[in-house]
Amino acid sequence: MCRRTKWVLALGFSLAAMAASVVTILATPAGGFRGSTLAVGRFGSFDVFNHTPPDPQGREGPWLSWQRTMGDSDFYIQSNVWDPGGTTGWHSHPGHSLITVTAGTVTVYEADDPLCTPHEYTAGMGFVDEGGDHVHVIRNEGSVEARTMAVQLIPAGAMRRIDAAGNPNCPF
Repeated sequence: MCRRTKWVLALGFSLAAMAASVVTILATPAGGFRGSTLAVGRFGSFDVFNHTPPDPQGREGPWLSWQRTMGDSDFYIQSNVWDPGGTTGWHSHPGHSLITVTAGTVTVYEADDPLCTPHEYTAGMGFVDEGGDHVHVIRNEGSVEARTMAVQLIPAGAMRRIDAAGNPNCPF
């Protein structure tokens, strides 16, 4: 390897290390939030498709569900609790999550939303976190405890939560 190539590689590694430390510095910690793993299961690859057609009179539209994985996956069941004013901190997950609010109200903000639009979910409502590079924060902006149950499917052995930089347009 020539001297110039070594220098370029060293510079590249240094810049990557600095970028990683900036993301860590800009990440926001959780506070007033507790997450508990209730169960973890390992699944091999699978491909499941379900389709419910409209009824004979055509009054109901079709329902479709498709889940396909390649390689092993870890499936988590999480119980989450926020004190009033609690926050998860900005983060993402390597796979998607289905979340149901079981008590109180949670407010979700997206890192790529220039308006920092709040999305409120109350007991009995559900929402989807698509995972991947979807960075978000979930907060309890109410005066009573909030709770959710979440199921997550992520690549086997992956870190379930990835701290991330927040949305500079959000004032908190």
